[in-house]
Amino acid sequence: MERETLLTMLVMIFGGCALQALACWPDPLSSTADAVALERAAWLRVCLPALPMLLIAAWLAGWALTQPDPVRVPLDPLVVVALWLPFGLLFLRALLRALWALLREPPECAVATVGLMAPQIVFSPFLARQLDEPVIRAALAHERAHGRHRDPLRIWLAQLITDLQWPWPQARRRLHVWLEALEWARDEEARRQGVEGSDLAAAVLASVRFLGALSVPQRAALSGTQVAHARLIGDGQALRRRIARLLTPLHARQQTEGRRAPALLVQAAVWIPLLLALLWLGILYGAPVMRPLLGLTA
Repeated sequence: MERETLLTMLVMIFGGCALQALACWPDPLSSTADAVALERAAWLRVCLPALPMLLIAAWLAGWALTQPDPVRVPLDPLVVVALWLPFGLLFLRALLRALWALLREPPECAVATVGLMAPQIVFSPFLARQLDEPVIRAALAHERAHGRHRDPLRIWLAQLITDLQWPWPQARRRLHVWLEALEWARDEEARRQGVEGSDLAAAVLASVRFLGALSVPQRAALSGTQVAHARLIGDGQALRRRIARLLTPLHARQQTEGRRAPALLVQAAVWIPLLLALLWLGILYGAPVMRPLLGLTA
């Protein structure tokens, strides 16, 4: 068997087991007045189940570097396929859905931020003609906040991670909690730049009315879309909670936005050496562990 093929199958098997084990873990998230802190905590909970898979992949990649190409695996091919097939289908489903989200033509949206690497704002001219200038500025400020944080890319990644944990409802719940917190955080960022909460609430409600006036096929296409962009209205079920937050005064924030970049640098400084260390450990000690599992000879 080709070394790269075997590595891919092993990552799917062991990484898939780790993902499925963590996907069913109930992970409640308490609300907080600070929407930015809530969004960051919810984002961590969405990504956390995928981290063990990355660690496993790094270790297995180190082991694979020490193996000949091709690798002679004494296991019956039917046994290997039987172990890999469920996780292979799961990964294939997640990959196809991720590709479909990128390639399909997006349905009609009122206001949205699109583009994974270079986010752009899409604003329906039919909606813009119905809004006052302060409301338009509020909507644009919200979408610019999405663009600064590259939220379309983050939404796409979050959806991919969630699909890899199918069919557990807990994973879907974590995604929905994060998507709601994401809209709250961008609302708060826009308001701290001078946007009135009432203007932003008016933009949200106008977007809801605009989408409600679409034809039935258009609404069905929108509700069934594999999300790869950030929309102003978010989840319709969270509309009441969001409007209530927009109409209440902002709370004083204890943590400034300037601390975000150092925090990301700290995370990178931790995870990159950890992945490299696991790669090196796989090179040094991977063979004694994998040899009995795969029946390999010394």
